[in-house]
Amino acid sequence: MPRPHVICHMMSPLDGRLIVNDWAEATGHSVEELVKVYDDLHEKIGADAWLSGRATGEEFADAVDRPYETTGTVPRPIHNANPDANEFAVIVDKDGRLRWDKNDIEGAQLIVLTGSDVDDAYLAGLTQAGVSYIVSEKDGVDLKNALDVLGTEFGVKRLMLEGGAQTNGHFLNEGLVDEVSLVIFPAIGGKSDTPAIFEGGEDGLAGGARLTFMSAEAAGLGSVHLRYRVERP
Repeated sequence: MPRPHVICHMMSPLDGRLIVNDWAEATGHSVEELVKVYDDLHEKIGADAWLSGRATGEEFADAVDRPYETTGTVPRPIHNANPDANEFAVIVDKDGRLRWDKNDIEGAQLIVLTGSDVDDAYLAGLTQAGVSYIVSEKDGVDLKNALDVLGTEFGVKRLMLEGGAQTNGHFLNEGLVDEVSLVIFPAIGGKSDTPAIFEGGEDGLAGGARLTFMSAEAAGLGSVHLRYRVERP
């Protein structure tokens, strides 16, 4: 099975700021109301998996940096805890900092992407919690290989990439994003030193992709939903 079709689905004000709490007030609506518009579009587009980085994962994890009191031999590089699952929440956690006492996020089977140097105790803890994982065989997290494994071993066909800024930037820079889906709300954040929806470090991302317009439509609370196809230059 080929790697999943990746759609980067994000929400922002007119100036592209990532942190919703920093600009939601300008819309006259609550964060919850704005997120509902975004989530409704997520459901409309449709995907069988979503992926976020460690910072977003902390919102769902049970703890950070808490030791797992586990031992034993564990499989590497792949552990599929629930072969019958058909919906997945994928969290990039290179250093294995997040701790999970549950195996799902809002009903989606949890899959953790880790770096090659995580220890067996951490993986054993994930196994005991019923959490699936993919261990990179290179330094850091090999995103391309992880996508291949999600397709071949977990049956993922469409994956929604949902932040943060550096995770989005890494995917885009490596040519792994097929579409961008952006919900722009009528607001201006304007807060200095806050991330944009894509971050590419000092080199930026200007040479990494070409966007071709697909569609635009009015969405809820005065927002506009834009979709672009992504191609490598």
